Amino acid sequence: MESSVQRRVEAISRHLLSLPREPNFFLHQVLLNGGKVKNGDAEAVIIGGMVLDIHAIPSVPANPRTTTPGKVRYVLGGVARNVAECVSKLGAKPFMISAVGLDMAGKLLLEHWKSAGLSTEGIRKQQDIGTPVVCNILDIDGELAAAVASVEAIEKFLTPEWIQQFKYSICSAPILMVDANLIPPALEASCQIAAKSSVPVWFEPVSVAKSRRVASVAKYVTVASPNEDELIAMANALSCANVFPPIERGNKDSTESLFRKLKPAIWLLLEKGIRIIVVTLGSDGVFLCSKGGPSFMNTGLERLKPYVSCEQFYKIVTSSCPPHWGGATVSEKDSHLFAVHFPALPASVVRLTGAGDCLVGGMLASICTGLNLMQSVAVGIAAAKAAVEAETNVPTVFSLASIADDARSVYSAAKVVFNQSML
Repeated sequence: MESSVQRRVEAISRHLLSLPREPNFFLHQVLLNGGKVKNGDAEAVIIGGMVLDIHAIPSVPANPRTTTPGKVRYVLGGVARNVAECVSKLGAKPFMISAVGLDMAGKLLLEHWKSAGLSTEGIRKQQDIGTPVVCNILDIDGELAAAVASVEAIEKFLTPEWIQQFKYSICSAPILMVDANLIPPALEASCQIAAKSSVPVWFEPVSVAKSRRVASVAKYVTVASPNEDELIAMANALSCANVFPPIERGNKDSTESLFRKLKPAIWLLLEKGIRIIVVTLGSDGVFLCSKGGPSFMNTGLERLKPYVSCEQFYKIVTSSCPPHWGGATVSEKDSHLFAVHFPALPASVVRLTGAGDCLVGGMLASICTGLNLMQSVAVGIAAAKAAVEAETNVPTVFSLASIADDARSVYSAAKVVFNQSML
């Protein structure tokens, strides 16, 4: 009897997934997960690394081949984990799919996750897993000077088979984020599950070396968030040749000049199927780029309906950043490239290691809340500012009022840097 019921549940699930979907069909519906009924809002699914970061911070400039006075801290990290924690602290629900061991590092990561009220169901936990650990050596300005990463467990244990177990969570998600710590087969499996239900996919490149893994999944990716170096590496991987040289920055480069240097690589990624490129520029802010017209503002993300629990966040940001940004008229043509620059915010920098992850987390939380991409970038930059002013990768708490105020400053200063045909 039980197997008959299970088969019927699975048959109904397959039928529902095959139906033409209204925007985000599952978001306010019953979620099916292995035949179990699950209540509440759909969860943004985030797949990738959970890592214990060891931060070594010198109090004076370091000299080679000797010890340097300073502080050493354990910090909860991992790109996907940082993003998910940021999403949760801004009010949206992330469902994390990852792998950790039952060692000291793994227990620290899991205890924190449970204490935050987040599900550990998608986190693979085994005695034979060595929890990923990264030792970061920072300079006195908080910039990363060197690092050693022991993260083989992500590639070995975060397998397509493990990810497949959570296909119902992915199919019912408002958005899926994958980080490039995943090996190509795991990336492909994740993206293919999402594609079957038209779930938007966010690709976070992680590093220059791993960013090249986009080659196997570009056709599935809705949004990618590389920095300048990762952008060039992704373009080279997708062009199957190293035709894009490293970007040489001038001290007096204008925003327009910098964009011109990055434009060929941006356009190649868009031509290969990625719909939105969010290029992170550190202290120079962000370029938000798309080809064609209304897709720039929406690109499948307009289908997302807000979490009921996030209404306060939605209202406070919308009051600061009206949804109808009057920056420019955009062409409908696919040969058209449109790009907006958002400035960074001045900050009292403590460390920079969590800034990029919180920018992505702020954007994902905003998108899940129902905000558009322009508003979401502004919130992401505000979240990144809060991150660089904190001792941890993700601030202990976000002030929504401060986030909204900072987002208003960014949003009002955003400007079009390119709005032309590429023919």
